[in-house]
Amino acid sequence: MLDINQVAKQLPGIGQHLVRETAANQQRLQLATASLQQAIHRQVELAAIQQQWQNRLFFNTSIPVEPLDTRIDIAAPPPQQTVLATDGSQIAPSHHEIAYCYLINIGRVMIHYGQNLHPLLDSIPEVFYQQEDLYISRQWGISTEEWLGYRRAVSEATVLAELGCNWVNPPFGFDGVDPKSIASSPRVPTLAMVDGSLVYWFLEQLPTEARERILNPILAAWEELRGAGIPIVGYLSSSRSIDNLNLLRLLTCPHDTPDCPTHCGDAAKLPCQQFEGVRDTTLWNTQLSPGQRSCWWQSTAKILDWYDDSHKVYFCYLHVGTEIARVEVPAWVAQDENLSSTALSLIVAQVNKGFGYPVALAEAHNQAVVRGADRSSFFALLEQELVKTGIKNVGTSYKETRKRGSVA
Repeated sequence: MLDINQVAKQLPGIGQHLVRETAANQQRLQLATASLQQAIHRQVELAAIQQQWQNRLFFNTSIPVEPLDTRIDIAAPPPQQTVLATDGSQIAPSHHEIAYCYLINIGRVMIHYGQNLHPLLDSIPEVFYQQEDLYISRQWGISTEEWLGYRRAVSEATVLAELGCNWVNPPFGFDGVDPKSIASSPRVPTLAMVDGSLVYWFLEQLPTEARERILNPILAAWEELRGAGIPIVGYLSSSRSIDNLNLLRLLTCPHDTPDCPTHCGDAAKLPCQQFEGVRDTTLWNTQLSPGQRSCWWQSTAKILDWYDDSHKVYFCYLHVGTEIARVEVPAWVAQDENLSSTALSLIVAQVNKGFGYPVALAEAHNQAVVRGADRSSFFALLEQELVKTGIKNVGTSYKETRKRGSVA
């Protein structure tokens, strides 16, 4: 039980700390803004430095693929549109429960606007209990709980592709024509959305075989959406990314060359860390007006070496009115002006409809989330099924039983 009186004694210190940090961050932001203006005039030189020294940097940067001073006003969305979204939740395995298994629940949403069609809002649960599901990851030194999160990312992508290509009102109708053979766009502008990044950082440290088991089906799902002409976007609210600011650090490097291992290998703090505490979204909040986007950037995350060229991740910052959102897309979306423009206009419309956050993503989360009562119902059903099969002594461990009730 939380002792709220003890907590209350510590809160004044937090408030004083935040006041000091706010003042310091304002100074850092001014420096970052000045560096951005300098980078606008030295963009070609900056790109050359980044290209030459990227393998010698201690930090990850991104590459602008448009002029840094690009500010594009997002067009109004079309009257007819369809938005798809998926999100996932899970019941993690526990040796203290009735049976060692886990569940993945994928919430799926399809909302049609201006088409007189009913929306789809439901979830698809799947229970994993086979030995190959529970223990396959152990051969790579990955826990079952960790592997569960990776499997969830795959399910979110594959269900999204199924929604876009095989569900109600497919992009090219029900005439059986292969979408990959059609060069035109879907008859109704359609957007596929996921919550979070399209850069799967967590896969970077995995062995090759484990990585391919997760990444390949995700990229295959993206390819299906590409064939159907449906852009997929990763929407990041309150993004903590500093890719853009890291590029500006090349301008504040005090050395002749930004060779981090040579010049700063033993440094406790790099001398170019003059923007520490400032995020990309904070910087772009000073640059963008509501309804505008920044230039497109190409991510240089190491994991992207395993992506196909057409699926390399690009991103921009979008002022949706309530915040600066980071929007990530595959290369085939960013490089198609019509496709990317339509995607961004539908995102802004979704945020407006959702009062600050895309309504389709919010509904997908609500459909996916597994609450305490759901978890109890799942294990109650599981217990009944085990009893029916004749298994005796069904129940939780003594530890789990005691944790659920106090005797003091």
